[in-house]
Amino acid sequence: MKLFDMHCDTLYRAYTENSTLFDDNFHISFNKTKDIQTYIQCLAVWIPDEYRGENAWELFCGCVRKLKSEFLDTDIKWCKSAKDIKAVEQKGGSGIILTVEGGAVLGGKISRISELYDMGVRMMTLTWNGRNELGDGIGVTDDTGLTNFGKECVREMERCGIIIDLSHAGEKLFYDVAKETEKPFVTSHSNIRNVTPHKRNLTEDEFMILMKRGGITGLNFCAEFLNNNKTNAQMYDIIKHAKQMIDLGGEKYIGMGADFDGADIPSDIKGLETMPALYEMFVKNLGAETADAIFFGNAYRFFTENLR
Repeated sequence: MKLFDMHCDTLYRAYTENSTLFDDNFHISFNKTKDIQTYIQCLAVWIPDEYRGENAWELFCGCVRKLKSEFLDTDIKWCKSAKDIKAVEQKGGSGIILTVEGGAVLGGKISRISELYDMGVRMMTLTWNGRNELGDGIGVTDDTGLTNFGKECVREMERCGIIIDLSHAGEKLFYDVAKETEKPFVTSHSNIRNVTPHKRNLTEDEFMILMKRGGITGLNFCAEFLNNNKTNAQMYDIIKHAKQMIDLGGEKYIGMGADFDGADIPSDIKGLETMPALYEMFVKNLGAETADAIFFGNAYRFFTENLR
């Protein structure tokens, strides 16, 4: 089995809890990869809504220092280009892509977009749930979409080569980004509202726009996004969301965005070690070709086509 996962909060936890990316108590530990032939993990630096200005930037910088120290003497590759990702796929083993969850990291400074790129960031959500300098997240009741600064930022992100991620985006912000940009964008960890009507899930129209743009969404394992009764959420609910997206024509536009170490997940999923069992369930229900595409192939194609 190969796995390309577009979102986790493990790096944030390792930094803020003074732990490590090899902590077996986390959903993701790089000690747990023995059953995964090729593993590429997007590691997000989460910027909580209470972090603003220099506090947000310092949180990010601290996480980057942690990342550099963790992988200094390992074979895990920090992927910053399509060439790097292809190298991991060709030889097997593990690779990571650094991302940011929350445009508040910029502190209102557009110059920091190029700084983020130079520091290795290749994807960024514009918001978390609240409002920041770029615009409104899904938790804002009077969603006004992108600010003028946000419009400048999305254009600069496209210029620099940082992929725009619209998970957590307010609906108006989602449509504003579709209007203001030209390149494919993603929702790294978002399901479909047709199955579970949670505001964090994509509407059918949003998913259709995402596909038309050539983007991709990552199936999120958060229990309340999977099932109307989160206590009943199970592994199979992930397949329900995948099937609905496939019915909408999305077979090539679905990947994994588990949200490990950042969400309450179903009781029958323990973490990375459960992924082989989930893969077999996908094979049984959707076939090996579709399972391979969702677990690895679709995200691999997207990132190798959209990173420099």
